[in-house]
Amino acid sequence: MPENSWSDNKNEPELDPLSSFLSEWEDPEDEEEEFRSDFFQGIEGRRSKAAFLLIAVWGVVVTLHLVSWGFWLVMSLTGILVVYFLRLMLAKPDPMPSMLRDDQLADAPMVSLLVAAKNEEAVIDRLVKILCNLDYPRDRYEVWFIDDASDDRTPEILDTLAHQYPQLRVVHRPVGAGGGKSGALNQVLPKTKGEIIAVFDADATVDADLLRRVVPMFDDENMGAVQVRKAIANADENFWTKGQRAEMALDCYFQQKRIAIGGMGELRGNGQFVRRKALAGCGGWNEQTITDDLDLTIRLHLDRWDIGCSLFPAVNEEGVTQAISLWHQRSRWAEGGYQRYLDYWRLIVSNRMGFTKTWDLLTFVLVHYLLPTAAIADFAMVLVRHHWPILGILSSCAIAFSTVCTFIGLYRIQNPKRFNLKNVLVLGWESLLGTIYLSHWFFVMPATTARMSVRPKRLKWVKTTHQGVVQEGL
Repeated sequence: MPENSWSDNKNEPELDPLSSFLSEWEDPEDEEEEFRSDFFQGIEGRRSKAAFLLIAVWGVVVTLHLVSWGFWLVMSLTGILVVYFLRLMLAKPDPMPSMLRDDQLADAPMVSLLVAAKNEEAVIDRLVKILCNLDYPRDRYEVWFIDDASDDRTPEILDTLAHQYPQLRVVHRPVGAGGGKSGALNQVLPKTKGEIIAVFDADATVDADLLRRVVPMFDDENMGAVQVRKAIANADENFWTKGQRAEMALDCYFQQKRIAIGGMGELRGNGQFVRRKALAGCGGWNEQTITDDLDLTIRLHLDRWDIGCSLFPAVNEEGVTQAISLWHQRSRWAEGGYQRYLDYWRLIVSNRMGFTKTWDLLTFVLVHYLLPTAAIADFAMVLVRHHWPILGILSSCAIAFSTVCTFIGLYRIQNPKRFNLKNVLVLGWESLLGTIYLSHWFFVMPATTARMSVRPKRLKWVKTTHQGVVQEGL
């Protein structure tokens, strides 16, 4: 990472009372130097941190079973989460800005669209044609495809298409170039001209007016990035793809609500837009993580940028169709999510993002990461001591909230003209199936944490095989 990975050239937010008090006891220059020296230091120590986390979580659960006040502590925590969940549901997201009018296109910002591809001959042709025919001035956007040493027909297809579309740029990386997807994106970034950098996966499909609708969100000078909602193109194929549709609907709903209460928006890789200034300020894409989008999310917030989320338009992608493929994909996502917390935990707990974002993040980590891991120890103590699961109420609260929000998220996407009993029953059934599907996280999270504790991860390019599905799931 460059030495100036973290720039402080933006207006500083007002300090809360606690920060104001602490600032009297700290030297700002020493604090900033310490911050920069603590910034990402690679994969060293991840395994020991994961092991410590696993032992700590299971130790806390065992302790809660053994002490008389454990139940009341869990009840208190459940009450706090209920208040948090209610705040989310009652929050009102900011409305989307109006899309760019024809008379505004001449002054529209330059946008660079990046796609890192490896062995994508089934879908690469389609995406090139879509991105090169967007409803946006041809001189105001460029398209970059990075072929990362593909050994199928991907390089040949890209070279042929480059002669057809003037705005298409193709870069071929040699075998062993390193850095995976992040390395491919970083290699091309200095050559791009856009004020806004967009990243897509090779299986993406988008509407022609995508840029005209997303670019206005960057009129907010604090907006460092925007994630458009991900939709599953083959959602009707089977249980797994239907579950992914519900999951993506829930994710977008949850993100917009978190942003509305001052919490954190997150990037999801496919369909992410990043302000060049923000990306440069936090050092580009991290080549020492397996989920570049989740890692960049934390670094943008640590650098005090906001991340927005767009319900419409959406970026369509293929959902995985088999349980084993889903397990590998979600294990990768879980590990990448853990990595960012293990790498940046000192900066997170130092409240550099501000109290509201930090609190929102810690709540998210508790529900999404720690609670599934803790459920294993809770179940073991149930078997050993013949007690009720002490985390049962907390888990039930989280699951119930997830089911309700899945229902609302699916309703927002389908937006039926008539909200009748039939629609309620259909959406209710899909929400229930979505909740059952989402239970896989109760297995993925503890398994991933345990594996990270005993076996280091070899960083390499990992991709999902795409078949070129074109139909819409909705």
